[in-house]
Amino acid sequence: MINVVGMVAAIVMPLWNIPLIVRIEQRQSSQDISLPWAFGVLACMFLMLPSALGSADRIFRTFAVVNAVLFSAVVVQVLRYRHPTR
Repeated sequence: MINVVGMVAAIVMPLWNIPLIVRIEQRQSSQDISLPWAFGVLACMFLMLPSALGSADRIFRTFAVVNAVLFSAVVVQVLRYRHPTR
């Protein structure tokens, strides 16, 4: 039972990136999101990904992959709507 709950949470938690992507799209601006923060988080995720993929823990592997994919989409959206400071 605990593994089922863990797997559901591993898939659902990264889905919270979707409202951020939608908000940036609606506002057509990502000025309130720090580029160093976005790239720092993304870099850490990709640096952890090889360890996660080599892990025997299926929940950790699933979380790492889903999180890396969805946060990559956040960073793409941030870059897409990054307007030069005037």
